[in-house]
Amino acid sequence: MIRKFLPIKTFMACALFSGFAHAAALAEHGDWQAIQETENGNPVCVMSAEPQKSEGDYTRRGTVLAIISHRPDEKRIGEVSFQAGYTFKEGAEATATIDGKTTFKLFTQGGHAWAYDAKADRALVAAMRGGYTLVVKGSSSRGTLTTDTYSLTGFTAAWTAINKACGVQ
Repeated sequence: MIRKFLPIKTFMACALFSGFAHAAALAEHGDWQAIQETENGNPVCVMSAEPQKSEGDYTRRGTVLAIISHRPDEKRIGEVSFQAGYTFKEGAEATATIDGKTTFKLFTQGGHAWAYDAKADRALVAAMRGGYTLVVKGSSSRGTLTTDTYSLTGFTAAWTAINKACGVQ
């Protein structure tokens, strides 16, 4: 029963994270959801997932998400970010590892982590499209180490949905 409501929670968290008042659901594919919104008259398409497993010695944590977004009018395509549910340790990097093989370093600010540039975004998305599991590791401002494990089931279908919705080739 809890799993049934999980996509709604993720959809709403993603809509709030993105600052949208009225996001429209595009599709749900496996463990990933896709939404579209118009922001200042421009299309924005976002896909997100919650981790299947979160580990760390913490007592409380906010919403945790992996997010991929397209903002074509700003020429920001496939921007990868992670919402940690806490404030990252200042100056600390996080990592994203696909299938235990390919690791990407992420810069952090506040409660979010991003790939360093558009080239790293493209490489990370390509690895996620071909992978099965994504593991994100980070350290909170209190020094708590966390490990979040995401399924990549449905990633490619959600990616296709946001590409189509935002007219990305």
